[in-house]
Amino acid sequence: MESKSLQHKHIVSNEISRKPDNKTGPNGDEQIVAEIMGRRFPPSLITIQVWEGFHFAGHKIKITEATDSYGAVVWSSALVMCHFLETNVKSYNMVDKNVIEIGAGTGLVSIVASFLGARVVATDLTELLGNLQYNILKNTKMRCKYEPQVKELFWGVDLEKNFPQSSCQFDYILAADVVYDHPYLEELLLTFDHLCKDNTVIIWAMKFRLERENQFVDRFKKLFDLEVISDFPSLNITLFKAKRRCRVKWYPFIAT
Repeated sequence: MESKSLQHKHIVSNEISRKPDNKTGPNGDEQIVAEIMGRRFPPSLITIQVWEGFHFAGHKIKITEATDSYGAVVWSSALVMCHFLETNVKSYNMVDKNVIEIGAGTGLVSIVASFLGARVVATDLTELLGNLQYNILKNTKMRCKYEPQVKELFWGVDLEKNFPQSSCQFDYILAADVVYDHPYLEELLLTFDHLCKDNTVIIWAMKFRLERENQFVDRFKKLFDLEVISDFPSLNITLFKAKRRCRVKWYPFIAT
């Protein structure tokens, strides 16, 4: 079993009673992980364009990828998120809900949320918007109740200008694998804080890698009540649900 940080083990052990019992194998999650990864299908023919196919929410989804950007590749956390949304529609109903995905990347999670009936805003950096828009339009045009929107979002930059709190009311914030070895963890936290209202639910899939990223969880918990809703030791991925705590004084994030 892949080792995890002590912090991760502490969080998971505190929430073990709330998670589904995914048995079989040394990690206890092999069956459901196989089901999740089985939603991927390869191209039947060799083409110049790099793409992968996925089956979610009753649809075949074709995602174009790029090999020159981390943000233009489908990571396993996105598959975990999509499977969770699809299989928990009663507890986390997307129909007619206002949803924003941060770090949308290739758009797979936003596409699935759209198929499940949400009004989706998919966001990412400027250089990723072209591929993101292409994937969303190609897969959702005339197939969804609401046409998904694509919008630029630099974490922590011009948040009130681009996403004014008076008019941007999101029921859900979706985030798959947004915490990794990058220098913008403080800006990411600012973004969560700005977009989240008292009744907003954050669904966040995190792959645990290095201690610096793991420290982000402690900072996050100062602003949000955090609950583990599913755990996948074989993938080193944990799926969290979070809601805002009462407003607290802001302290900058400093990694040690």
